[in-house]
Amino acid sequence: MIELHNLRPPKGPRRARKRVGRGPGSGKGKTAGRGEKGQNSRSGGGVPAWFEGGQMPLQRRIPKRGFTNRNRVEYQVVNVSDLHIVDGRATPEALRKAGLIRSLRTPVKILGNGEISTAVDCAVHAASAAARTKIEAAGGSVTLLPLHGAERAGEGR
Repeated sequence: MIELHNLRPPKGPRRARKRVGRGPGSGKGKTAGRGEKGQNSRSGGGVPAWFEGGQMPLQRRIPKRGFTNRNRVEYQVVNVSDLHIVDGRATPEALRKAGLIRSLRTPVKILGNGEISTAVDCAVHAASAAARTKIEAAGGSVTLLPLHGAERAGEGR
């Protein structure tokens, strides 16, 4: 019976390991195919794959631009056109239950893409100006929740 301790690859696709340094009769004895002296004949010898012979390396030759803002807040976005799925009140929990967002840990922002006809009260972390006007025109309201804890992008880094 085949079990983990006696698994073997099928015959053919695996080539046998080259046995070097096993005496003159093997044809790979003494220097074991490494030539005579030099950097590559030593153990640990050779240069890294990215080494360019002392020339200024590529990652230092290319100009650097821009920066990454460590305090950026990454929002999960929900469009106004998707709010018809939620009944009455759109909170992060309700949006999660409806499948419009993935996580309750990341803040939610409503964007103004699309139209809305039903009145929805939204309690989210952010909303665009266009989304706010469309929701209020349909008879709903927008309440902003505070950003705190794990929802702040710069915290805990």
